[in-house]
Amino acid sequence: MATMADVARSAGVSVATVSHVLNGTRPVLPHTRQAVLDAVEELGYTPNSLARSLVTSRTRSIGLAVSAISNPYFTEILQGVEACALEHGYSLLIADPHDDPVHERKVVQLLHERRVDGMIVAPSADPAELLAYLGRHDVPAVFLDRLVETPRIDQVATENAGPTAELVTHLAGLGHRRIALVAGRPGLSTTGERITGYRNGLAAAGLAYDERLLVHGHSESAGAERATAALLSLDQPPTALVTANNAMTIGALRALRDGGLSVPEDIALCCFDDFAWADLFAPRLTAIAQPSRDIGATAVRVLLDRLAEPDRPARTVRLPCAFVHRTSCGCPEQPEQPQRGTSHDRRRR
Repeated sequence: MATMADVARSAGVSVATVSHVLNGTRPVLPHTRQAVLDAVEELGYTPNSLARSLVTSRTRSIGLAVSAISNPYFTEILQGVEACALEHGYSLLIADPHDDPVHERKVVQLLHERRVDGMIVAPSADPAELLAYLGRHDVPAVFLDRLVETPRIDQVATENAGPTAELVTHLAGLGHRRIALVAGRPGLSTTGERITGYRNGLAAAGLAYDERLLVHGHSESAGAERATAALLSLDQPPTALVTANNAMTIGALRALRDGGLSVPEDIALCCFDDFAWADLFAPRLTAIAQPSRDIGATAVRVLLDRLAEPDRPARTVRLPCAFVHRTSCGCPEQPEQPQRGTSHDRRRR
């Protein structure tokens, strides 16, 4: 096997220079860096990751803790995390906290014991133990998708309230006056913000808020199916429905089918979260599309910034969503023209 000394001889540089190129520990002139990379390729040199971690105190690995990895939304986020991490020379260790605070604490400790350089976590609805552990061990971390009131953790999420309000006002503009929301798991920031957007949308349309039209599907298909069935049993059921994530959209559609209702003829439907087959449904689903892969990649970049500057102020990065206009809302077929907002990076104080 080729050694670092072999690479140095082939490139005509010192072993230290090869180390700086491979580890990114010091700037190297472009032509020198290229000579080293050419020698690495020619000789088939493979760095000794264990030895490098002993020298640098870094494993060049990132821990990713997200629940419901089978959910297409989180699957696409994972793809974004993995691609960006690989681009910067990092590997991933993945764990599923199952949205359970106790299990969340355990898997984060496990990742930490594997000596990951930092973590990306989608926190549960009760992250007190998680926050305590990260703070006690000074673990570099980025919270993903779900925000927590903390002044010291970097966070990456999409806009939630505005896009949800846009779905409600769109339905109201089509003449609907009884618009229901199937909301997610209580306690999650995404759930709270989308409820806020729902109520803001009603107010903007001049519609009164009716608490009977707000139900919780707990971010799961089965929960949404039960919640939608409850809405349909009301004396005055809704004429339009907003579902707050893709898993709950599936559950709501199942309940509507079982209730003998057609979309949009009997009830209009809009959903928060687009997914690959949303335009294969009949009718095609009007949705808010989140930039899932961008969320994952942004979280990696924010974490790498934290590793490079441990004392920098914590920040929250919000990414825009897109309104994807299809036909489940009751509108005629038209070309998709997503309208994206503007992301912003708000420093937390």
